[in-house]
Amino acid sequence: MKGSELLRVIAAQVCLHATMAGMRLATPLLALQQGYSPVAVGVLIALFALSQVFLALPAGRFADRHGFKRPLWLSVIAASGGAGLVLVFPTFPVMCVSALLTGGSTGVTVIALQRHVGRSATNVSQLKRVFSWLAIAPAAANFVGPFLAGMLIDHAGRAAADMQAFRVCFAVMAFLPVLCWLLARGAHEPPRAAPVPGAATTRAWDLLREPMFRRLLFVNWLQSSSWDVHAFVLPVLGHERGISASVIGSILGAFAIAAAVIRVVLPLIASRASERSVILSSTIVTASMFAVYPLLDSALAMGICSVVLGFALGAVQPMVMSMLHQITPHARHGEALGLRLMTINASSVAMPMLFGSLGALIGIAGVFWVVGGVLALGARATWGLKI
Repeated sequence: MKGSELLRVIAAQVCLHATMAGMRLATPLLALQQGYSPVAVGVLIALFALSQVFLALPAGRFADRHGFKRPLWLSVIAASGGAGLVLVFPTFPVMCVSALLTGGSTGVTVIALQRHVGRSATNVSQLKRVFSWLAIAPAAANFVGPFLAGMLIDHAGRAAADMQAFRVCFAVMAFLPVLCWLLARGAHEPPRAAPVPGAATTRAWDLLREPMFRRLLFVNWLQSSSWDVHAFVLPVLGHERGISASVIGSILGAFAIAAAVIRVVLPLIASRASERSVILSSTIVTASMFAVYPLLDSALAMGICSVVLGFALGAVQPMVMSMLHQITPHARHGEALGLRLMTINASSVAMPMLFGSLGALIGIAGVFWVVGGVLALGARATWGLKI
């Protein structure tokens, strides 16, 4: 894949993902302004991830059958239409529909783009490099979308956060997916793998019969759960230590910046290290940081720990994606990506509830130590990863 084409694909994903991230900020603010309860707002936010759980596998199969551009085109229509609906009908039920549409379209786009980029790579070194660059897109989108939405809500109307400002925000969010299509439509698509004559019908769940795929999925789940536990438990731990909300937010921000920075330099690391060594190093570092985290009292020490965690966890996804494309058949990359995305999103919905219950029983420090122990045990599974 040429560098210019990869940059266009990354920019395209940023545009569509930023629509979802911006709507995830704007619609809850509008719902609260209209008098809806925090519980209703929580349901609204959950809908952005819920549709991805159910669409991941069908989207993967669809991408395997139809390639890159058709799923992207349908995602652009869904995302733009979802934002446009709220522009015309700014009511809570329509916001819920918009959350399902923009969230689902983002998941479909992620699968289609990851499959396209993986199949366009010509060797293992390029596979690791392109996934390292592609992993920057969600981090950039999660900054661009909320920042742009917040600025428009505060400054695009006659007064801050009036209905005109929200409508301008929704109009811009509806335009971003169109920009995504303009950027990505010229991408060269490799020929689709021809079906094997007489081959039996396969199901996505058949992939779980492959020991190495199961192991990789488990390792990816461990890292994703570590990401979730840090985002969920750190604010509670910081509150117990008497740290202000702004400082806690800065610590989380330092984690996000570190995760993005490591993905910028990861192409250099990936050319000299195997996927297994990077994932294993990340697992060991993350388990160590989780063991130390609850013992820290100062915001500076917690911030340093957060940065180290960001470097460790931010390096994992590109390596997982590279291995996944090497151990699954070309004709089933979409299914494999869909199964992975479904697992991670389902975990992100369930894990916060589990962490909250566990924290009530053994304390917040205990949650860090339990997850760190599970990671340490999971290092053995990481060591067993082979291509």
